[in-house]
Amino acid sequence: MDCPDCESPTVVFAAGEYADTLPGDGGYDEAAGVALCTRCLTLHPATEQPGDAPDFQRVSSAFPTSPAAAVPLALLVGLLGSLALYRAEITDLFGAAERAGTDPLLALDRLAADESVEAAVDLSGRRRQLEQLL
Repeated sequence: MDCPDCESPTVVFAAGEYADTLPGDGGYDEAAGVALCTRCLTLHPATEQPGDAPDFQRVSSAFPTSPAAAVPLALLVGLLGSLALYRAEITDLFGAAERAGTDPLLALDRLAADESVEAAVDLSGRRRQLEQLL
């Protein structure tokens, strides 16, 4: 599946236990999964079934290799465009990524520095806001 915003490839994955953090009006169907754009880092409802082991390294080496940490981080990154609206969800996902052994703030720093990523949101600015929020 390609990103409807920038036509770059996406990583399709199941939100699993974090399905309740998905935007309610975004047309998400957990059975179909979620797609994270490898370039602009936007979330979209997937048009294909998620695989058993999504490769978040296709997005950036800033992503952890463990799905237990990568899935909440991917959802967190995808929700950063609406930090005020999804504050509770982002806080929960941040905690989940930390509990899985990932430093979400460091991951955001690395994503912001990755030249292959052209995030739809200012990752450095959102990182500062997120740090203040938490």
